[in-house]
Formats: sequence, structure tokens, C-alpha cells
Amino acid sequence: MSLYQTLADETARLILEGVLRPGDRLPSVRQTCRRHGIAPVTVTQAYHLLESRGLIEARPKSGYFVRARLGQRWPEPEMTRPVGHSTELVVSDFIFQILDSVKDPAVVPLGSSFPSPYLFPLDKLGRHLAAAARHLDPLATVTDLPPGNDELRRQLSLRYLANGASVSPAEIVITSGAMEGLNLCLQAVTRPGDLIAIESPTFYAGLQAAERLGLKVIEIPSHPREGVSLAALEDALRHHPVKACLLMLNFANPTGARVPDARRKELVALLDRHDVPLIEDDVYAELHFAADPPLGSKAVDPTGRVMHVSSFSKCLAPGYRIGWVAAGRYAAAIQRQKLSLSLATTVPVQIALADYLKQGGYDNHLRHLRRTLASQEAAVVAAVEAHFPEGTRLARPDGGYFLWLELPRQVDALALHSAALAQGISVAPGPIFSAKREFGHCIRLNFGHPADARLLDAVATVGRLAAARGR
Repeated sequence: MSLYQTLADETARLILEGVLRPGDRLPSVRQTCRRHGIAPVTVTQAYHLLESRGLIEARPKSGYFVRARLGQRWPEPEMTRPVGHSTELVVSDFIFQILDSVKDPAVVPLGSSFPSPYLFPLDKLGRHLAAAARHLDPLATVTDLPPGNDELRRQLSLRYLANGASVSPAEIVITSGAMEGLNLCLQAVTRPGDLIAIESPTFYAGLQAAERLGLKVIEIPSHPREGVSLAALEDALRHHPVKACLLMLNFANPTGARVPDARRKELVALLDRHDVPLIEDDVYAELHFAADPPLGSKAVDPTGRVMHVSSFSKCLAPGYRIGWVAAGRYAAAIQRQKLSLSLATTVPVQIALADYLKQGGYDNHLRHLRRTLASQEAAVVAAVEAHFPEGTRLARPDGGYFLWLELPRQVDALALHSAALAQGISVAPGPIFSAKREFGHCIRLNFGHPADARLLDAVATVGRLAAARGR
């Protein structure tokens, strides 16, 4: 990374952590040169980068100042209100039609579900993978069958412990990505025709998994900042034969919502009283912008009803397809499901990731990744505020890499998706996040890619297209 980018990222961190506050004056170019022993052009480049990200502003003859917090111009969306009865799912064909249209690398990936692959230490991971393949113990092809590589599961157990949860390696099952983990959890506790509770809106892959397994869903209202409504969930548990809850509690896809720690404890206790397992899709937990991570659900799970599903795909190793389930009381059932479904997860990749975690450096990578995503969020929010029409509502997350926008009612998200795609830009239209294809005037934008001129111009274009349709 160049020197000016390093300076910009460090200044951005101070702004995002509140050390530098809105209205504060940044040190002058001359002062910064003296402090860091760098050239004026380097400081100027760093300040221009911060300005382009929407974090600071230049004032004539006064210098550079921290901008007022972004995301305040638009109000946040309100609590969703899905219809409270169960739904049989017929969504996969519709979702695949949308997703097939955004695979072209020439398309600006505002509608993608993945962050930029250039955010990750793929060269270093590649060296670990090459070493693992060269020195593979033939016995590992047997010993690393489910539940998986011993050292990788031990390293994961240590990370749980660092976050306040006591999770034995024995209850961790290594999977081929989080999606396999979610499917295994659903298969372990449901049968075709059963009913599961999901939040609304929800990640479309969960809808696809439920449809594939012949499950019905009941959609629970959620708030774009604080997540699923506990009152509505309790009502559903009282009046419907819910067999499991499939929820995202940390930086949910698509809204970015995070369930506060106190309400998370109440949620786990509520499900415990009703003897209903929680399948937690938690692939974004490491991408928190605040200094402290969210409270882990396994830390408040005394009875083992939480099946915690995560992976390295969003925070370290996209394409390696390594996930896991901290399965609690369901570990044996999920291990058997894994054996019957896909037998094993690729052994050299497990060994490579275990070696990477053991040698350290993961937390340094995560700190840099979080700063980068927070800075990119600020830049995209600034572009949204500048170019989207009046009446827009914006959910402003404090982690992950998604923005959820509620547009004026007259804007058709599917038509906006088509119009943007015609100009080489993808967006994720709201209906793919609902069993009933609701949220027809909402879109999800991805800020997990560099906030360069190409991406910010694309945000501006989508805003103008939305404004034209909102008249």
C-alpha cells in the first residue's frame, strides 16, 4: 500500500472511531509533513482521498475539516410489516434470473453479494495452500473427514473463547462454506412441510435452501438498525408450529441490521423457553466497524440450542469454501448429515487455513479490512445523499458491506435494476429478499468494492435513474 493510502486509512480510522469529530480541523499539510517525515504531495494525496470518500472537506483559506456524520440527510427505513401467515416458497427461478444478470465482470458490482477479492491476502494464503498440498499427510484424507481438521477446529475454538464463548472443538463441524452449513442445520432439525421463522427482509440464499428442503416460512418483521422484532417473533412462536429460526443477527444481509447485545440475550432466552433452535447465519460478524465486536450468541447459549454458522468467505478467503457450524447439542446430527451429503471438505484447504490462523496475522488483516470497508461506506453514502431522490430512506450499518435503501413508493426496484443493468451497473432489487416478493421499491447496494470514480459514478447514475422514475 502506498504511503498516502496508509496515512488516509489511519486518519479515516480516527474519524470513524470518534477521535476526530465532525467540525474538527485536521493538521495542516505542513504540520503533517513534519510529524510523519513525508513530502507535501503525499499529505495532499491522502487528504484528497479522504475528501473523495466523503470523510473530510476543504474550506477555502482554512484547511481541511472532518465532515458532519454522513447518513443523516435521509431517515432510516421503518420496521417492516410482512403478512403474518406461513408461505410456501417458489422463489428460486426468480432469484436465479436476477443473479445471472450480474455475473459479468464488466458490470459495476453494486448488486453483488461479495466484497472485492483484492481485499484479501490471497498470495499469502496461496503459499500456505501450496505448502499444505506438498506436505499432505496421506492419513489426513481419513483423519480430516467430518467433523474436520483438528487444528482448524482448535483455532476456531480459540477465536470463540476470545469473544467470550466456550465452544469445544468437538462441537465444530467444518463445512464447504456457510451455505452448506445452513443446509445441514436445517436438515438436522426439520422435515419437509415444517415451518421455520425468518426475518423480513432476509438473505435470498436462506429462502432457496428452505425451498429446496420443502419447508414453509413465516416472515418476522425486522428493523433496519436493530434487527428482528422480538415481540413479533414471540407471537409467531405462540401461534404457529415453528421448528427453527433462521436469522442473521450481525450486519444482516440485506439491511445491515445488528441485534443489540441485550436483545440478543432476550432472543436466545425466548427460543430456549419455546424449545426452538436458532440457526444463526453469521458470516459478517468479523466486519464490525466499532472497536469491540458484537456479543456472540454462543456466549449466551447455556443449553446449546444455537447453531452458529460462519465461514471465511467474506472476511479472509473467498473461493476457498471453508465454513463451519458450532452446533451445540446438534453436533452429532450435523456431522452425520455432512457425511451423507458431501462426505468431506477439501483437506489441504483446511490445513492451509489452520496454519495461517496459527501463525498470526489474521487480526491485523481484519483491522485493515474493517477500516477499508468503513471508509468505502462513507464514500458510497455521500454519493447516495448527493444523487438519490427526496423521499429516499437509508439504513446506515456499523459493519458488513451493504446499504439498504427504501426509495419513493413509485420507484419500481425491478425496473430500476433493468435500467441500471442496461448501463453496465448491477443493483440488488428488494423483491429477491422476500418470500412474497415484497420490498418492490427497495434496493441493496454493495460498498465492498473500491470507492473509485467508476463505482461512485455508478451510484450517481442509479440515483439519477431512481429520481427519473420517482417523478
